[in-house]
Amino acid sequence: MTCCTTCPHTCCLGDGFYGLCRSRCGRDDEVVAEGYGRITSLALDPIEKKPISCWRGGTTVLSLGSYGCNMRCPFCQNASIAQVGPDELGWRVVSPGEIVETALGLSARRCIGIAYTYNEPLINWEFLRDTGRMAHEEGLVNVLVSNGMAAERVVREIAPLIDAANIDLKCFTDEGYRSLGGDLTTVKRTIELLAETQACHLEVTTLVVPGLSDDEVQIEEMALWLSSLDPSIPYHLTRFFPQHRMTDVAPTPRATLEHLKTIAERHLETVLLGNV
Repeated sequence: MTCCTTCPHTCCLGDGFYGLCRSRCGRDDEVVAEGYGRITSLALDPIEKKPISCWRGGTTVLSLGSYGCNMRCPFCQNASIAQVGPDELGWRVVSPGEIVETALGLSARRCIGIAYTYNEPLINWEFLRDTGRMAHEEGLVNVLVSNGMAAERVVREIAPLIDAANIDLKCFTDEGYRSLGGDLTTVKRTIELLAETQACHLEVTTLVVPGLSDDEVQIEEMALWLSSLDPSIPYHLTRFFPQHRMTDVAPTPRATLEHLKTIAERHLETVLLGNV
């Protein structure tokens, strides 16, 4: 049995057993990234959709996703791929070279690079690393959209390859993160490391979920902490809509988002509302 060191769950896996993420697996006394190159979603998106709102506006990125996630958010917007394993949906294997070649072929459509998104990309960080290196060699950018739940060694390995990132900061309490299967300290450290990476443009998003992250004290604490790293970090407050296992919860009132925006703006230069 071998323990995975990709995220703080440190799943200890026997042969043929999957970690909580459903993508890393025990094989011959090693933990392997079985999801490496297994793609379920591939699309050309405006970069603003990631959301990256304050960097290279008007361009597009080739967005790719696999399956699995190391958190269990009941409001997951991509549950059909993020909350399932390899036997529950279709996928195909692609190489880093194929992804880079596809992105290069989309230059006429203002494609500037590759976005690792949809499910949690850092559970297959080796694929991001290999594709990202090749992308940089070809003059393409790499965009990371992540929950930030990765070991520091993983973040340090991929940070030099990331040109822009949006990290989900789902709430600002240890209890709240535990309820989602995550760890606040780990996510904060990921944000800190990316904020320190001079070549990386960083944005942060909080989905304002009733009962989890709609408290004005918590939002002010998040904004204050982000401002201590860099007050120019763009901060997205995104409206919750019923989905996945929270279909019985009403959407976040627009007035709540507007109020929380004014609070966050006490500390941050750019606060944006999403899904409104």
